[in-house]
Amino acid sequence: MANDASTVFDLVILGGGSGGYAAALRGAQLGLDVALIEKDKVGGTCLHRGCIPTKALLHAGEIADQARESEQFGVKASFEGIDIAGVHKYKDGVISGLYKGLQGLVASRKVTYIEGEGRLSSPTSVDVNGRRVQGRHVLLATGSVPKSLPGLEIDGNRIISSDHALVLDRVPKSAIVLGGGVIGVEFASAWKSFGTDVTVIEGLKHLVPVEDENSSKLLERAFRKRGIKFNLGTFFSKAEYTADGVKVTLADGKEFEAEVLLVAVGRGPVSAGLGYEEQGVAMDRGYVLVDEYMRTNVPTISAVGDLVPTLQLAHVGFAEGILVAERLAGLKTVPIDYDGVPRVTYCHPEVASVGITEAKAKEIYGADKVVALKYNLAGNGKSKILNTSGEIKLVQVKDGAVVGVHMVGDRMGEQVGEAQLIYNWEALPAEVAQLIHAHPTQNEALGEAHLALAGKPLHSHD
Repeated sequence: MANDASTVFDLVILGGGSGGYAAALRGAQLGLDVALIEKDKVGGTCLHRGCIPTKALLHAGEIADQARESEQFGVKASFEGIDIAGVHKYKDGVISGLYKGLQGLVASRKVTYIEGEGRLSSPTSVDVNGRRVQGRHVLLATGSVPKSLPGLEIDGNRIISSDHALVLDRVPKSAIVLGGGVIGVEFASAWKSFGTDVTVIEGLKHLVPVEDENSSKLLERAFRKRGIKFNLGTFFSKAEYTADGVKVTLADGKEFEAEVLLVAVGRGPVSAGLGYEEQGVAMDRGYVLVDEYMRTNVPTISAVGDLVPTLQLAHVGFAEGILVAERLAGLKTVPIDYDGVPRVTYCHPEVASVGITEAKAKEIYGADKVVALKYNLAGNGKSKILNTSGEIKLVQVKDGAVVGVHMVGDRMGEQVGEAQLIYNWEALPAEVAQLIHAHPTQNEALGEAHLALAGKPLHSHD
């Protein structure tokens, strides 16, 4: 293995996804000499096979729905079908533009970019392309891939993962989505907009089960109205090919058939065979274990992103990567409050939240110390104009701060920024109620909810 001992980087990063490239950009900005190693394309899952392409598909689906429903707004339009090649051209164009911009950023910050499959070879080095890249510190950021279940083989033909679904050359006539979490309901929503007959199978008792139960129920109601079928509370047993599709059998014997089966049961860490365990890095079920500052048990190694058992969100990866870079540059850093991270599921309608659920708040503070308020979007002028329904639910510690904001409705993902500030600055309802929100906007629904929680409701009943 060639070893250029004259070059020792301050930071060697293995993996160029959200966490890895954020650490590279911030580290270089702070004067660190950074090497970034990536086997595929900088940007990782989020840019190429996750956040960006799925949201492009969802927006295309939204346009299709608007064309179908235009007459209710007094606009005569006709919907002639989905040109899937055109959808992919639009999606790939979005990805391409962002990818070029990111490449330019990496180059402009003077990050040494190395394309190739790296492997941790010591606590301070990574081997790639027959070269040993030395660093004073190594950051592991190798991300995740779609998971499956025991006995269920993803073949890319009729049984597919989200990676396959993003490049599917047709709109399936029917689809079973195995998993009712974020990935599952987003694809179910997009496919339904494209005209697919969709059934979601979720083993737990609600769709988006990590969200507040009220949000789950609102989404389920909206999916029923849209004609998206779902089966809850029974786990998967087996899948088999039929003459022209796939048959799924559940643990209770119930059977479902469709053209394709999308396996959306989560994502698992990419860590096997990369030398982590050989170098003494503590692991659990493939995840690299870290402390609140993203440090592993090996002093010269940190880890971030989907590789560690924190929220699998691109913006979490950004924050973790920045934290590591700033810590290594000697800046004072603060651990991430993961409850304070905004979470958005971009189906139709959107589900957005920050903070803790009502159930969790009752666990922590006691049922008698928790106040919950629901504000229906029926009282919000802009939501009526957009013809969207839903609710904003606030969870408050009695006589104290708002500790949870849970929103369901179109464009609620765009409202979660203010909700994030309310939670993270431990705002009291009366303090938020003093803020004047623009009318008519959906954003004022947040203000109205806090007015009501502060005991002075305007466009809502006492």
